[in-house]
Amino acid sequence: MVATESRQTLCSRPARSAIVMAALGLLIAGLTPAAAEEVQSQPFPQPPGKKGLQVQMVDDAIALGIHHAAINMDLTALFRPEPDGDTIRFRHDNQDWFLSRSYAASLDRQIRPLSDAKIVVYAILLAYPSHQTARDTIMLHPKAHGDFTIAGFNTASAEGLRTYKAIIAFLAERYSGRHPDSGRVWGWIVGNEVNSQKVWYNLGQMPLAEAVSEYEKAVRATHDAVREYSDHGRCYLSFDHFWTARMPGVTEQESYPTREFLNQFARLARERGDFEWHIAQHPYPDDLGNPRTWLDPLATPSVDTPHITFKNLEVLCQYMQQPELLWNQQPRRIILSEQGIHCLDSAEGASLQAAGFAFAWEKVARQPGIDALIWHRHVDHAHEGGLKLGLWTNKPGTIADPDRQRPIYELFRKADTSEWSAAAASALPIIGIDSWDALPR
Repeated sequence: MVATESRQTLCSRPARSAIVMAALGLLIAGLTPAAAEEVQSQPFPQPPGKKGLQVQMVDDAIALGIHHAAINMDLTALFRPEPDGDTIRFRHDNQDWFLSRSYAASLDRQIRPLSDAKIVVYAILLAYPSHQTARDTIMLHPKAHGDFTIAGFNTASAEGLRTYKAIIAFLAERYSGRHPDSGRVWGWIVGNEVNSQKVWYNLGQMPLAEAVSEYEKAVRATHDAVREYSDHGRCYLSFDHFWTARMPGVTEQESYPTREFLNQFARLARERGDFEWHIAQHPYPDDLGNPRTWLDPLATPSVDTPHITFKNLEVLCQYMQQPELLWNQQPRRIILSEQGIHCLDSAEGASLQAAGFAFAWEKVARQPGIDALIWHRHVDHAHEGGLKLGLWTNKPGTIADPDRQRPIYELFRKADTSEWSAAAASALPIIGIDSWDALPR
C-alpha cells in the first residue's frame, strides 16, 4: 500500500540533506538520475508463489524453487565506533559512520545470488552482544539484563537511536538496487519475537507500554531510513506463537501476549503519526518438539486463542482486518518468517515432519493475506535445544554441516508445483482427513 502525500510528508519524507547524500551516492554508483528514480519507485515484488527458506546453501535453495528468503543481519557486528583497516565510511545525518567492510561483503555474498534469481530477500535485523563495551553501549538497549541471546536495539538514548538509523540507512542504500554487486533487500524485519523479549529482544524488566514505545521507535526509524532509498520497501514486526498467552517461566515484564503488544503498537503508531508496517509471524506448533501441529490444543478458532499456530492461522488473518489495524483501508501484509516442524527420533519421525509441512503449506495456501512461508531450518543445527527442524540433517559432530536430505526435502521442493498434490496426498491419512478441502479457510 502506498502512503498518501500528506502522510508521507509527516512520516517518511527524507530530509533535504539525506536527498543530497543519496544523490552523491548515486553518482558513485554510476546511476543516472532517471535510473535512480526508477529504482527508488519500483513496487514491492509480487512473486508467483509463497515458498521461502532461511537460506544456508544458496545453490540448494534456488534448486528448491523458493521465492522468498530471510537473512540474519547482526548490526552489532556491522557497526564500528571508530575507523580501522576494515571499515567503510558512510555519511548520514551530517555525520560520518563506520561499518565493517568484511561483514558487509559477507552479506553481499548471501544476498546477491538470491536477488539475482528473482527471490524476494528479507533482512532480519538483530543486535547480538559483541562483548566489546564501546560497541555494546551504543548498540544494545541499556536496560537489557540477565540471560539473553539477542538484545533490543538501543532506542533509549539519542546517540543509540541516531546510530541505529544510520546503520539501517547504510543497509537500505547498499541493498536498494543501486548496487547490483550487492543484491537487493525488500523486506526489513525489526528484531526477533519481541513479545517474548526475555530471550529474543531483551529489554530487561520493562512494562508492556514502555516495551511497545521502545520498539515502535526502532520500527519507525527503520521505516524512515528504508524509505530514503525505496518508496515501497516494507518493515515488519516480529512475533512468536503466543497470542493471548505469554512465554511461561518469565515475569510479566519480560514477555507479553502478542495481541496486547500489537494493539498497543498500532495505537501508539497512530498517535505519533501512522506509517506502513506489516507482520512477521512465527506460528510454531504449541509444543515445538511435537510435529503434530494439526492437533495443537492451545490453537483454537477463537480470537481469544492462547496461541497462533499453523492450525489456526485464519484467526490472525481475520484479526488484521479490523479497521484500527488497516493501512490505507487495506489489511497489513503478513509473512511467516520463521517456523519449522521437528523430526522425532522414531520410526515415524520423518513422515510426521513431512506431514506437518504438508499441513502447514495447505493452511498457508488458503490465506490470501499471507505472502510468504519462510521455512526454518535449511539444515539441522546442533545448538537448537535438541530440535531437528531441517530439510537436511547435520553431519554428526558438526554444528550445521549438511549430511542427508530428509523426506520433507522432496515434499518442500514439490510445493508450488504440479507435483504437489500427488506428493502431499500421503499426509492426509496421517493427519486424519480425506481431503485438504476439509481445512478451515
